[in-house]
Amino acid sequence: MALQDMVTVWQRSTTAELCWVAPDGPTGIPVVPLVWGEFPCAALPLAHLDAVDGMSGRRVVFSAGGGAGAGTTSAVLGSGPVEVRYDLAGEQFTRDLLAQEVAKHPPTRLRADSLMARREHWWWVARVLVILTRLDSRNEVRPWRPAEDALLVRPGNREPRVDVVTAPGWGAAGRSEELWRRDGLPLAGNHEQAFAFGHRHSPDFERWERWYRAGSLSQETLTVAEAAGNPGEQPQPFGFLGRIRNHWRVSRACRTGVARAEARGAPP
Repeated sequence: MALQDMVTVWQRSTTAELCWVAPDGPTGIPVVPLVWGEFPCAALPLAHLDAVDGMSGRRVVFSAGGGAGAGTTSAVLGSGPVEVRYDLAGEQFTRDLLAQEVAKHPPTRLRADSLMARREHWWWVARVLVILTRLDSRNEVRPWRPAEDALLVRPGNREPRVDVVTAPGWGAAGRSEELWRRDGLPLAGNHEQAFAFGHRHSPDFERWERWYRAGSLSQETLTVAEAAGNPGEQPQPFGFLGRIRNHWRVSRACRTGVARAEARGAPP
């Protein structure tokens, strides 16, 4: 029943998150939540190849029902081992997952909702599937507010520990930031690596921006070593030229990822 509850929230959400501890530290990314059979999954474009490399063989937290909402009063965190499948030809994605993503994600609707579009945007159809193969733990947390809150990822005993946190003002690198857990409990950091992140998107999802603060956590204080972006209100859509430039940036990143995966012998 716990898995089915997790899948229900995951399926209803428009956006979700994957959190894990990579070889170089904790991290997380926003994803489009899809379902493979009876398991939560994400189908990542090859622009995310580096993230996938750090995920293989590790336990991953699948987070859903938070800032983007799923009509629930709580968000769900489910963790366990994952299977990583390379689908460079996009066959499995097109057959089993495309319809789900088209319903949730406007860029995929534009780039892959017809045979002609898929041929033109083959680099978008090429995917790496990340499938939760077993639900080892499931927790409910308070939903977070995208304009203010973040998911804080850090190493746990057997799996990543993820908390919903906020801060008075998310500062730049070199600053110390006092964090508060949204459930009121202490963070009690012990100088471990920590990664706080959130994301926001324009109504058409052409702009989907992750922001983060990374550093070390001592008690309730995050000493920020690396920072990118800022939380805030929903960004506005690109203008005409911005949309063209963004399309080429995404195309170039995906093509590069496909070429790298092919060069090292990833299955088609």
